[in-house]
Amino acid sequence: MAASLKPKIEIREVGIVKEIRESIARVEGLPSVVNGQIVNFGHDGRGMVMGFTQKEVLVLMFGGKERIKGGDECWSRGEPFLLPVGKGYIGRVVNPLCEPCDGKPPVVPDEYYPAFKVAPGVMERKPVSSPLDTGVKILDAIIPVAKGQRQLIIGDRMTGKTTIAIDTIINQKGKDVICIYCSVGRSYSSLLKAVQIFKEFDALPYTVIVAGSASTPVGEQFLAPYTACTLGEYFMSLGKHVFVVFDDLTKHSWVYRQLSLLLNRPPGREAYPGDIFYIHSQLVERAGQMSDENGGGSMTFFPICDTLQGDITGYIQTNLISMTDGQTVISSALFNQGIKPAIDFGLSVSRIGSKAQCPAMKELSGKLRLEYLQYKELVRMTQLKTSLSQEAAARLRRGEVMTELLKQNRQEPSPIDEQVLHLYALKLGLLDSLSSQGLKRFKKEIHAYAWKELPETMTEFTKHWTLTAPIKKDLEMGFQNYFKAQKGSEE
Repeated sequence: MAASLKPKIEIREVGIVKEIRESIARVEGLPSVVNGQIVNFGHDGRGMVMGFTQKEVLVLMFGGKERIKGGDECWSRGEPFLLPVGKGYIGRVVNPLCEPCDGKPPVVPDEYYPAFKVAPGVMERKPVSSPLDTGVKILDAIIPVAKGQRQLIIGDRMTGKTTIAIDTIINQKGKDVICIYCSVGRSYSSLLKAVQIFKEFDALPYTVIVAGSASTPVGEQFLAPYTACTLGEYFMSLGKHVFVVFDDLTKHSWVYRQLSLLLNRPPGREAYPGDIFYIHSQLVERAGQMSDENGGGSMTFFPICDTLQGDITGYIQTNLISMTDGQTVISSALFNQGIKPAIDFGLSVSRIGSKAQCPAMKELSGKLRLEYLQYKELVRMTQLKTSLSQEAAARLRRGEVMTELLKQNRQEPSPIDEQVLHLYALKLGLLDSLSSQGLKRFKKEIHAYAWKELPETMTEFTKHWTLTAPIKKDLEMGFQNYFKAQKGSEE
């Protein structure tokens, strides 16, 4: 009985708030704190140590600054900044502090993970081994992405960057991939729109949404990508495959520039602080494919970055290009021509994804990029010519067919077997003589037709994803029967 009455002893350092400037509190005291530690204020306020002067500790506050004023006490227990994580966050909308903001009951966390964890070392990883099927035909065929890769999506505003990321999330349904969508500095209406799309396509049961929209405090916007990454690391530690979208890191850079100027750090190029490269590199290097001894999980990143008038040579843009495994460049010119997704083949690249492509896709897509770029060059060369040779006309027609075949409506992801059917028909030259209407009809109908008429062949193909000689023969016969049926219906 006496033992239960012993008072609990809590050791903590106490400081005094001297000044609050926007989201930065200047605190006297706290002699033993280091960067990244939690500082607690009254009224359940929290902050994180961001820097020091000779006499003061600079603390980034996460909300509640209206209730905290100069002269208030704050304290630290020497704890690193930890975030709650757990399976209960799947299907929820949370703020960057992992607090639910969707009006549903609180989440009971399974564990607490550090927000600024050191990335796994090389010996804890292994080479990428499996593709991440995005459902976007251009990506899966020409700019493939592997699980554990970091693929930058870069382009001007309002050109479909977020659409590509959202379509990839929708395409993970039934593929045992946990998706995390992180909104950083975007409008609240765009966040609501994304949530509505996830609900409409039943993507919420495997998705976590981290809401760091423009209306949230600046400190929370800065924390948002690290929160999404921390949640992803928890699922990766369980051996799961995780897909994370950062939408977008340009606005995250603006937020960090604002905080750095408030911290009186010297501005550098474009007024960004000198460590702007570090804050993003320490984030994106946490993605990867873990070795079997470490669970075999993976975490794939799609960071999104804005450009101004298509200029990819800006400071933040080149930083992100240098620290990722490839970039998908969105072209405003293609978007305005009605080619969607408006991905620029010439500037886009995937440095490791092709190693994880399935054999059939690797066989069919090997020359697609070269053929398309040759077609675009031929278009430029023949714009002023009135007469063309038969060879040039045939190549132009094939390029037009390829362009139409790779067009895709948003929220209509294409499965890999459908993409293989399209590309194999293109390779055989069966689509070159089709009218524009006939080509659109082929794109829409051939997948269902193949599964209906050739179920055994399609089942065998999806087991190993290899185009063997018997499968090729059956598919060619199926294509012939399809076109005969279409011709008969037209007559």
